[in-house]
Amino acid sequence: MSTRPLVIGNWKMNLDFVEGLHLVQQLGVLLKSHPLEHVEAVVAPPFVDLRTVSSILDAERLAVALGAQHVNANENGAHTGEISTSMLSRLNVTWVIVGHSERRTHYHMTDEIVRATSQSVLRAGLRAVLCVGETLAVRDADQHEAWVESQLRSALEGLDASLHPLVTVAYEPLWAIGTGVNASSEQVKEMTDFIRRVLTSLVSSAPQVLYGGSVTPTNAATLVGESGVDGFLVGGASLKAESFYAILRACDDCYALKR
Repeated sequence: MSTRPLVIGNWKMNLDFVEGLHLVQQLGVLLKSHPLEHVEAVVAPPFVDLRTVSSILDAERLAVALGAQHVNANENGAHTGEISTSMLSRLNVTWVIVGHSERRTHYHMTDEIVRATSQSVLRAGLRAVLCVGETLAVRDADQHEAWVESQLRSALEGLDASLHPLVTVAYEPLWAIGTGVNASSEQVKEMTDFIRRVLTSLVSSAPQVLYGGSVTPTNAATLVGESGVDGFLVGGASLKAESFYAILRACDDCYALKR
């Protein structure tokens, strides 16, 4: 682990702005009482919470960055219900999750849309967390590497080299998201190593590779210690300050031992 681990809490469609405020305040108490030295933390609330969370992070001077769960590839126009990168930037958002499996599966976000969205995010100077991952059927057919490589190439091939440092990749096997079933450390390491090999032919930098799939305080230390990931994209466990902090702590402790 050559860089500080990165942990992103994806709240998904949970927590209104009052609940979000309380969560960030509780997280702030934990971070101030027991500071973390070696881990980078990000929270990605629903759009309606962004202004409130941004204000708390700024007022409390918390070492937590703000992320968005999705953005439209267009800058403005007749796109009812959508949000642009410039709108996010004005709210101090610095990270954007792109192509999450739920967006791909439930909202028909194709590889082409993922590519356009990624480029829009990166050109705006925001950091893109590109999500890739396979279904159980694809893995059972032993096509998971080809599937993930196709997603990576579709999103990143031909990308301007100046934007490469803004790319982070999150491997999220669909069969381990919200199911309580976690990929083994061996499976995660296998795919993390594979993704890094593919990335060497696509980008000039060395993007961090995160794992997302039923990450909990119980398995975080094992995963970060044995699988070679650079951090996590956390779902349900990020909805409680204590569990999210425990995952941050596990990454912080692991980095302190390995650096």
